[in-house]
Amino acid sequence: MTDVEENVPVKDPGDAESRPCLRNTVNDASKLSSEIGMNRDFRMEEKVLPPGSLEGRIRETMHDAFWDHLKERLSATPPDFSCALELLKEIKEILLSLLLPRQNRLRSEIEEALDMDLLTQEAEHGALNVPHLSKYILNMMTLLCAPVRDEAVQKLENISDPVWLLRGIFQVLGLMKMDMVNYTIQSLQPQLQEHSIQYERAKFQDLLNKQPSLLDHTARWLTRAAAQLSAPPPSGPDAADAASSPCSSPGEAASSPEPLSPTMVLSQGFLNLLLWDPEDDEFPETLLTDRARLQELEAQLRQLTILASVLLVSSSFSGSVLFGSPQFVDKLKRVTRALLEEFKSRPEEEAVLTVSEQVAQEIHQSLKNMGLAALSSDNTASLIGQLQDVARKENCVRSVIDQRIHLFLKCCLVLGVQRSLLDLPGGLTLIEAELAELGQKFVSLTHHNQQVFGPYYTEILKSLLPPAQVLETEVASL
Repeated sequence: MTDVEENVPVKDPGDAESRPCLRNTVNDASKLSSEIGMNRDFRMEEKVLPPGSLEGRIRETMHDAFWDHLKERLSATPPDFSCALELLKEIKEILLSLLLPRQNRLRSEIEEALDMDLLTQEAEHGALNVPHLSKYILNMMTLLCAPVRDEAVQKLENISDPVWLLRGIFQVLGLMKMDMVNYTIQSLQPQLQEHSIQYERAKFQDLLNKQPSLLDHTARWLTRAAAQLSAPPPSGPDAADAASSPCSSPGEAASSPEPLSPTMVLSQGFLNLLLWDPEDDEFPETLLTDRARLQELEAQLRQLTILASVLLVSSSFSGSVLFGSPQFVDKLKRVTRALLEEFKSRPEEEAVLTVSEQVAQEIHQSLKNMGLAALSSDNTASLIGQLQDVARKENCVRSVIDQRIHLFLKCCLVLGVQRSLLDLPGGLTLIEAELAELGQKFVSLTHHNQQVFGPYYTEILKSLLPPAQVLETEVASL
């Protein structure tokens, strides 16, 4: 993590030159800690390089060279066991790292079987029995591996070449190390989460002590959210839905006798982050570490908006015959999402054009397979045209779907994901599973952020809301 050196002069946070440095400092601090804290299903995973990538080819070439060198040394006359000893030493350390504190008997057994002093003496006399040691290591791996690795360990037993066997052992042990790391993270999750909260808050406080105006953007972010909630109710195609929802819409507070609360302001503020202008540099300082995650959620939300719009338009042309089939709906969703993912680096219009043509083809073929009348040429052209129009953000279907998804996310912040799923607005039922995933990620991120920065939000909100409202709803308890 990056600390600010105490002897370095502190620049004005509003200065254009100091802002990027500050942003990098906050972004670099506590990223892994924050990820573990907010994600109960967090798992460490080995980095997988893209097939054919330069880095991947270089790594593979280096690995092949090492194992070829080992084979050459073992095949020499007399054999050179120096490389094998280094490998056995590393394997021993990995096996010991996989043991739990109470497994003292196994620890002693490994220490004895892989006594490096003894193995070095055997190597010097040309008597190191690598196949026998590999067999022992395999037996120990069978005892220590998670059930998910049983098959991989069993496959190693069929390898007769000693070098290839050692290579396989080393690869599977790497996976077992990762399993142990993830097991440890899961077992310590509550402690890690609490530590993450305290650690991130302490790091931020250190920065705040050096730069007192560090919360300026955060204050403006919350001020903007409070102003939105106090403004007259918005008018739009989905205004009636918003008004009837148990979760207030962005401007509903003005027409409601219920006064603003910290919960309402923060919920609106978090929703605004999903609509943030990339050119706006005044991103709240308390969320800089989460900015990349929020951008991912924004991209996921945009994709779901297009997906739900495509499904809604398509269902109006094919009716309940096709959309009453879960298999057909799932296929249409897979096709649409795959194409949107494939074209994500291109203009949205190109992606939606390809989607519209493919969806029209899927509907035509499915109707034909069921022995039903296919779409006429006029209807096909109309379907493709309406689907293509979804690329426009001003499209009425897309606009309604977008408002409803944002309303769903607001309900998630207020009521929780599961309760919000019980009464989904029209047009969203076909993407219920995808919405649940999006909602859970959004709630987890915002909940963790509130736990870390709740005290700062409370102080800012004291100047925006009546004192009674702040006291009645403590931000820290959200």
